[in-house]
Amino acid sequence: MSRDVWELLVFRRAYALSLELHRASQGWPRSAQLGGIGEQLRRSSKSVCALLAEGAGRQRGSDPEFRRFCVMALGSVEEAKLWCRYAADLGLAGGEAAEAWQQELGEIARMLQALVKRLCKPA
Repeated sequence: MSRDVWELLVFRRAYALSLELHRASQGWPRSAQLGGIGEQLRRSSKSVCALLAEGAGRQRGSDPEFRRFCVMALGSVEEAKLWCRYAADLGLAGGEAAEAWQQELGEIARMLQALVKRLCKPA
């Protein structure tokens, strides 16, 4: 499997969403920023990308190692979904925006699950 992380559609979608979430959360009240929901959402969404990039760069050609990082990225997707829910429930993000983020995170999770499954198959 290629290890240029930018070739992976799941990485590009996760990266685009992390930028969108970062920009949106910067407009939230100060109380939601440092140490709050905004920071947590930015951190968890960026973590998806960082884990994929790190996994792709470690032990090039090692599907089990890359798979391990993909599984961790799945955990970060679920965390980001939780912070999106908090943002919506606390009125920080509009319902439509939060729903769109949740849907995109769900799609990213499905793509990661498929990638993990593919990495389990013998070459």
